[in-house]
Amino acid sequence: MRIGLQVPSFTFSGGPERIAAEYGRMAREADQAGLHSLWVMDHFFQIAVVGPAEEPMLEGYTALAYAAALTEKITLGTLVTGVTYRHPGILVKTVTTLDVLSGGRAWLGIGAAWNDEESRGLGIPFPPTAERFERLEETLRIAHQMWKGDESAFEGVHYRLERPLNSPQPVRRPHPPILIGGSGEKKTLRLVAKYADACNIFDTEELPRKLDVLREHCEREGRDYAEIEKTSLVVTDSRPGELSVDQVVDTVGRLAESGVDHVIYSQATGHDLAGVLGEALAQTEKITPAGR
Repeated sequence: MRIGLQVPSFTFSGGPERIAAEYGRMAREADQAGLHSLWVMDHFFQIAVVGPAEEPMLEGYTALAYAAALTEKITLGTLVTGVTYRHPGILVKTVTTLDVLSGGRAWLGIGAAWNDEESRGLGIPFPPTAERFERLEETLRIAHQMWKGDESAFEGVHYRLERPLNSPQPVRRPHPPILIGGSGEKKTLRLVAKYADACNIFDTEELPRKLDVLREHCEREGRDYAEIEKTSLVVTDSRPGELSVDQVVDTVGRLAESGVDHVIYSQATGHDLAGVLGEALAQTEKITPAGR
C-alpha cells in the first residue's frame, strides 16, 4: 500500500511571503516521512470546495519543480491537469522536464477539465464536454508517441504536430506514469483502460462499483487490470492534531479491501498531515489491496 499527500491550499498565516517556506516544509516533511507521492491541484483559481477563488493558488508545475529541488525520493504530480490548459506537446515537454530534473519522479496526472470559471477568467478555451474528451484522448496518444521517441507527424482532429520531438527523454522508463482522474464510466474509465498506468477515484461508496467498471473496460481493451494502479483521494477537514494514526490506518485498510493501491490524503484546513501519514504508513506497508 502506498500513501501520498495532496496540498490543495496555499493560504498560510503571514501572507504570500510565507508560501515558499511553508509549502517547502510540507514537501520536505512528506519526503522524510516516507510518503510515496506529493500532489498539487492544477488550478489557477482556488476551487469552491476548498475556499474562495481569490485565495492564493500556485501554478502546478512550477510548484512541483520547487518541491523536486527540496526532496529526494517522493514522486510528484498534479491531481490533475485539465487537458485544455496546455497544448499537448508543451505538456509532455513540461512533465518530461520535471522528470529529468527530479531524477525520474514525475507523474502525468490528467483529466478532461471542469472548472469553467477559471477558464473564462483567464481566457482559456473551454469547449463542450464531448470535445474535451476528444482532446483528452488525442493528448494521451501524443504523450505515448513522444515518450516512445516517435517524431512522425501527428494528425488529429484537434491537434496537429509536425515533428513531436522530445529531447531529452524522461529518466523514468518507459515513461512517467500516466494517471487519469475521474470516474465517468463510459469515457474516463475506458481511457484509463486504454492509455493509463493509474486512475484516481474519490473515496465514496461508489468506488467498488467504479473499479468493477474499470475491470470490464480492461477486458474489452485486452488490458491486464492488475497493471493499473488504483489511487483514491481522501479529503479530510480535520485540523492539525485532530486526525489520528489509527483513523488513517482504518481508512487505508478499508480502501485496500476495495482494491485501492495508493491512498492520497488531501487536507484543506491545516497543513501538518505528513507526520501522521508517515506513522500510519509504517503500520500499513504490508497491506495488500484486494485483487493484487
